[in-house]
Amino acid sequence: MVLTIAELREKVALEVKQGRVSLVPPAEETEKGLYFLTNLDQNIAVIVQTIYCFKAGDKGNASAVAVIKEALAKVLVHYYPLAGRLTISLEGKLIVDCTGEGAVFVEAEADCEMDDIGDIGKPDPATLGKLVYNVPGAKNILEIPPVVAQVTKFSCGGFILGLSMNHCMFDGLGAMEFVNSWGETARGLPLSVPPFIDRTILRPRDPPAISFPHHEFAEIEDVSESAALYEKEEMLYRSFCFDAYKLEAAKRRATEGDGALDKCTTFEALAGLVWRARTQALGMRSGQRTKLLFAVDGRQRFEPPLPKGYFGNGIVLTNALCTAGELLERPLAFSVGLVQGAVRMVTDEYMRSAMDYFEATRARPSLTATLLVTTWSRLSFHTTDFGWGEPVQSGPVALPEKEVILFLAHGKERKSINVLLGLPSSAMERFQQLCSS
Repeated sequence: MVLTIAELREKVALEVKQGRVSLVPPAEETEKGLYFLTNLDQNIAVIVQTIYCFKAGDKGNASAVAVIKEALAKVLVHYYPLAGRLTISLEGKLIVDCTGEGAVFVEAEADCEMDDIGDIGKPDPATLGKLVYNVPGAKNILEIPPVVAQVTKFSCGGFILGLSMNHCMFDGLGAMEFVNSWGETARGLPLSVPPFIDRTILRPRDPPAISFPHHEFAEIEDVSESAALYEKEEMLYRSFCFDAYKLEAAKRRATEGDGALDKCTTFEALAGLVWRARTQALGMRSGQRTKLLFAVDGRQRFEPPLPKGYFGNGIVLTNALCTAGELLERPLAFSVGLVQGAVRMVTDEYMRSAMDYFEATRARPSLTATLLVTTWSRLSFHTTDFGWGEPVQSGPVALPEKEVILFLAHGKERKSINVLLGLPSSAMERFQQLCSS
């Protein structure tokens, strides 16, 4: 079942009353001074908002605010850069000033039961956005603390933890480890994965040594005028569920028939399929160059591998590039093969070359005629436990950019994948037809 935002709004009109706003500094004195952010951190300095829904019968939510707030102060002792503030270094790059000011913490109450929100796997940013706190008057990311938390209590005894965190502080795995460490602290447990704080192990080389072309930064001319489509039509956000049967069918399509691959992963098949369908839905011209970007976890690909608990972005963007004509006129195996090649390209040398490329050029990845796939399907945010058991639901509030598509694990056995995306209305209709056939 696919719900539009309009349908979701009819389902619930959530009213949230935000109360006390406070700063939560670390519970103990922590190191002060400037904290280095790597070149892998620089390129993804966007705010990511997530929510975690907790409900545990007789326990209720009376102590939720106090427990979570106290645990935040304690876990920030280990993750002390999160209590600082972003600033710009003398080199013109993002860096953290470890002031110890603390995270922003907001107490809130909703006028309904938590179940009234419905399935957050089909998120409505207008509704879910009330469950996270936006710093008033903030004009840029330097004016937003790295961590902003809001606990919203519901009349049913449940509560929702809403988080706004800056991606430059950690990738999905690092964020998951932080939130799970916070939960362990709330339950009086030692950290199962203490953070490895020193990011200087990923300094760029001096002088920079760029050994790859790095098309992830390539500017593409929008000859299909896709940008105009986004401007003149309403954006629709929808979620499409690919169950185990659909995922297996996509893998079969890529490994049978003309140009078939020997094998492929679920991610490779789904990324190739979605890239193809979105390109067709947007009506890109045959000669339009189009790019696929996605992150690969480099923790075990670095030589030597990054230490366990590395606190920072251990991911690097890789890319595939072709024309819309090639993508649509060739079988699915072609696009899936390009995804495979992009995965294989990520070696220690590629990642260090990417860091050196940024050092030499300060370029940012271009998103024109581009699809950026972010996959959370292997992240165990669903195991976070603050003492009320695992969340009954967890997930993102919204997509950070119009070019982003999110893969989320779905269902109790987590064998299905929800694909969340936004498209102009006419393109969304075509995308839905393509993914239903």
